[in-house]
Amino acid sequence: MKKVVALILSSAMILGLASCGAPKSSSDSTVNQADGSADVTTAVNTSGGSEEVVKIRVAWWGSQTRHDATVKVIEMYEEQNPNVDIEYEFYDFEGYLTKLNTLVASNTVWDVFQLGGNFPTYMNKIVTVDEYIADGTIDVSNASESFLKTTNWNGQQIALASGVNTWGITYDPAIFAAAEAAEPTENWTWEDYKKACLIIHEKLGIYGSSKMDDFVSGATMGVAQEGFGVNFFALSNDKLGFDDPGMLVDYFQMRKDLVDAGAYPDPGAIAEIKDIEGDYLVKGEAAMTFVGSNQMPTMAAAAGRELKLATIPRKKADGPSGATIQSSQMFCISKDSKAPDEAAKFINYFLNDEEANRILNGERGVPIMSNIREMLLVDADEVKRNMYEYVDLVGSFKIGDVNLIDAKGKTEIEDQYKLYMDQVIYEEKTPTEAAQAIYDFAANKFQ
Repeated sequence: MKKVVALILSSAMILGLASCGAPKSSSDSTVNQADGSADVTTAVNTSGGSEEVVKIRVAWWGSQTRHDATVKVIEMYEEQNPNVDIEYEFYDFEGYLTKLNTLVASNTVWDVFQLGGNFPTYMNKIVTVDEYIADGTIDVSNASESFLKTTNWNGQQIALASGVNTWGITYDPAIFAAAEAAEPTENWTWEDYKKACLIIHEKLGIYGSSKMDDFVSGATMGVAQEGFGVNFFALSNDKLGFDDPGMLVDYFQMRKDLVDAGAYPDPGAIAEIKDIEGDYLVKGEAAMTFVGSNQMPTMAAAAGRELKLATIPRKKADGPSGATIQSSQMFCISKDSKAPDEAAKFINYFLNDEEANRILNGERGVPIMSNIREMLLVDADEVKRNMYEYVDLVGSFKIGDVNLIDAKGKTEIEDQYKLYMDQVIYEEKTPTEAAQAIYDFAANKFQ
């Protein structure tokens, strides 16, 4: 099917998931010039008869690699379903949102449209997919509960993730071996982490660890490691989900102890890390660092040596991991769609078809279907294999209910937490004082 190139609206980068691209639309569909929506038409076949052609519109943002792969999958779907005509448009992130908001205002949102953590803004335009899962149109038999939870909100399956990621620790096994330090296990503890940092620094004179995301490690995951059903933010997102500031003390203390020992960079040294290439692990000046699992291949390429991926340490070896799986993006069905059933069939194909996923190759994140992950692992290099197996491991952990959206004031709370961390390092507050201060600050945000 012939497609024509349209105008790029704008450019932006969002968490490495959005980059410059060119929106496209099919040239053989009738397009309303005011809103860009396609009319439903009837196609004439070569025998002189006619049959109804179902038209659906699909749109996404992303990199050129994503655009090219997604277009190939759309063309494959059309070849296998000759009664379906798919218009597609792709943009950079800002251009995508500009167009989406225009379509929302005119009630002509694409049949299938990509969203991320911004989905609550568009809930009144999303058709939940529970009925399509129930009747078998969308097959989730190869998706674990952890992966399904990444796009389940208020008890409804709003969509299915096109890819997922999670947090982890990337480490250099050669450095651990040189220091005769035990490598991380899947249920290692913060005490194990601290011990490894101290041994590595003592024996090799480098940092045991480069920077961590302290708010994730010490607050959101840290509180969740206290027990199932405990969260930093309540599931209702209108209050805190714990009532004991003491849950935050140990992490503050550990970070101070490591900085004092020279086994962890101080705030000034951390400020010098501007990108992945500048991370102390990449430069060989630290044994490990905090990453999103999807960053692992980029970090390994930058380091130019073998790196491995380990779980975030937990408070007790037999306690909750506090880990969560996050959706990178998801394809949603629009309430403006005249063909929601066909939209659901396309999403099922996108998620479950093996040949389609050979082309997509996990570019949107680790696929949520276990059979697709297993298939892609066959031809994956060692780094990608490590990433897939790691996400599988975290996905197998028992987890409690999690929030899909940020609570009110989360950014301010996170910034204040990091300020208090610096004050602990510089002995302006004790760990206990910092824990109480951030608890009070966060609680007041919900008053």
